[in-house]
Amino acid sequence: MGTNSRFIATDGWKIVETRFDPGRVRASESLFAIGNGVMGGRANFEESYSGPSLQGNYIGGVYYPDKTRVGWWKNGYPDYFAKVPNAAFWPGVGVRIDGEELDLARVETLEFYRELDMRRGVLRRRARVRMGSGAEVLVEAERFLSLVRRELGAVRYAVTPLDRGARIELRPFVDADVCNADANYDEKFWEHVETVRDAVRMRTAKSGFEAAWAQCARVAGVTLRPETAGERVQECAVVEAGRGERVELVKCVGICSSLNHAPDELIPAARSVAGEGIRAGFGTLLGEQARAWKGKWRGCDVEIEGDAAAQQGIRYCIFMLLQTYTGVDSRLNIGPKGFTGEKYGGVTYWDTEAYCLPFYLATAGAQVARALLVYRYNQLDKAIENAAKLGFRDGAALYPMVTVNGEECHNEWEITFEEIHRNGAVAYAIHNYIRYTGEQEYLARCGLEVLLSIARFWAQRITWSEARGKYVMLGVTGPNEYENNVDNNWYTSYIACWSMRYAAEAARWVRENRPEDYRRICAKRHFDEAAETARWTEIADRMYLGEDPERDIFLQQDGYLDKEQRLVRDLDPRERPLNRTWSWDRILRSCFIKQADVLQGLYFFGEHFDTGTVRRNFHFYEARTVHESSLSPCVHAILAARLGEMDKAYEMYLRTARLDLDDYNREVEEGLHVTSMAGSWLAVVEGFGGMRMRDGVLDFAPVLPAGWRSLTFRVNYRERLLTVRAEAGRVEVTNEGAPVEIGIDGCRYTVADRAVHMR
Repeated sequence: MGTNSRFIATDGWKIVETRFDPGRVRASESLFAIGNGVMGGRANFEESYSGPSLQGNYIGGVYYPDKTRVGWWKNGYPDYFAKVPNAAFWPGVGVRIDGEELDLARVETLEFYRELDMRRGVLRRRARVRMGSGAEVLVEAERFLSLVRRELGAVRYAVTPLDRGARIELRPFVDADVCNADANYDEKFWEHVETVRDAVRMRTAKSGFEAAWAQCARVAGVTLRPETAGERVQECAVVEAGRGERVELVKCVGICSSLNHAPDELIPAARSVAGEGIRAGFGTLLGEQARAWKGKWRGCDVEIEGDAAAQQGIRYCIFMLLQTYTGVDSRLNIGPKGFTGEKYGGVTYWDTEAYCLPFYLATAGAQVARALLVYRYNQLDKAIENAAKLGFRDGAALYPMVTVNGEECHNEWEITFEEIHRNGAVAYAIHNYIRYTGEQEYLARCGLEVLLSIARFWAQRITWSEARGKYVMLGVTGPNEYENNVDNNWYTSYIACWSMRYAAEAARWVRENRPEDYRRICAKRHFDEAAETARWTEIADRMYLGEDPERDIFLQQDGYLDKEQRLVRDLDPRERPLNRTWSWDRILRSCFIKQADVLQGLYFFGEHFDTGTVRRNFHFYEARTVHESSLSPCVHAILAARLGEMDKAYEMYLRTARLDLDDYNREVEEGLHVTSMAGSWLAVVEGFGGMRMRDGVLDFAPVLPAGWRSLTFRVNYRERLLTVRAEAGRVEVTNEGAPVEIGIDGCRYTVADRAVHMR
């Protein structure tokens, strides 16, 4: 376990630190990050800070095509890696006390308190400091990005002299002269367009996105003097404050991009947002924020009685997910770091379909989840282009491993060309959405086109093996990225077969139920159902899927059992994580698994296998899994809970829910693992809550870890808000909406308002 567990206080609704540690600033900048679904940023101090820091503010959907940097170029590599540019630092407030700049890296911090209020989406900080002159002052700050006014950021900042009067200078500013820490060639991603007294407008190089930031600030009884210059918008207020006199500044910043405004309208739009915010007043804006977050939490809160650490962990994960994506714009998606850092470029991975979509589907409703599917549908033609670059034809689609606009922008060959199981995750997400919502019509609108293009890819990607008399899948990388360029990865082959069968099933449904859409799709995609589905079915029926008869388990890939079979428990803890202590060659030759691979398939398709099969594979592969991917513990937690192995389930749950709070992987300073936070929700709701679809009905079979007195969670199911409460010997489900059929421990109930199941 990392060091954060000794630093972050345990609180059900807050993330709190009560001391200032310069060595932890970057980690706390990640942990206390804020966002509103369309933009966000790290918890950098408003005032100057000269110590180690990763300054970061990001606007969803705005990207820079950073030229690919590789040592050896291969055909098919993308020209660029899409980066979300570090945007203007908007919360800034420069502070001078009697001419001396306030900088926590240079003054003495006597008291320090910071909290992230997850109930209301507000970041607050309080510090008592002693300046170099000996003067003591109290600094108080709070800020948020509005959920209601999605282009507005608001700051309230106050300074109080404690031991004597002082001359206080406050300089609210927006600084657009920023760079990305992850720039491949140290390029600056933004170009200056124009600056006026209260606003600055910038344009991304190459991609041509534009954004404007306009500032409107108030200090009671003081006229602010403009000091704007270059790419920095700044004003100055000077106050002669007596001892104990609180000097407060409120500033609102409008942040507008060309995603939603014409370039020439950006500054007027940003000014309007900032002006309306300042006229409303900080208290009114704060009230709006509290009400909006209350509405968010109503549909997705999880309550755990008897385990404060587990409670804080899951609320933190849910909060960060809600800050990252709200579904208001189908052009946006969920980057692995959200708005908390630059690693992974802030773009879309298979994490969205495999882990995030189920969370939004069950907590935000069908419309929000549908936006994630539409995002992929809108990029289908790009996926077909991606496949064509690799030699595939006739409308076969390969969805990118990494993208922001549909084009592949990942450039590690073993991932870009070989980690093709991502195609299966996109197909599975469509299936998951339809079985949960019952909206089979989505197949006719969008889904079938995606499914048949994916099936075409799989049909071309396989190889017929004369030696085996089977179809095989050569040269792939499964979810376990500690194995590259392997043959017959079980998970990849299994989800490929399932995808082809599901595409055939979808085509039949659309033909029989939506004939006009069927004819449209056949014409648009040149689809010959009889010939193509026959081919898909033949491949699926004759695919080689490796098994080890002696152990009666599925074989992760050809040759896996040729490796020296060691267990994770036998590793020296000093060697962990392996990717920081071992050579890549040594990792590839070992049996150690980065994340769920075979077990990923048993999680997705658990209904296809009996409990004994799942248990044997779980015991074999979990013992060899080092969980050095943030996406790994949640899958193991769910399977362990389903198997009744509660100690292991709880261990894995804490690891996923508190991955960042406790800094298990010792990398939280780079940003949070936002997409894996959806896995934490899955671990609670699908693992301990036992939620899964069974024969077209949502079923709950809760199992609680030792020490949990009760578990309560809420899900949106087919326009009903269900609240599930589980405690020893009793499960209660209440329904806010029309009557609906559900299952509890396999027993069926039609719930009009409440169902109680005794055990």
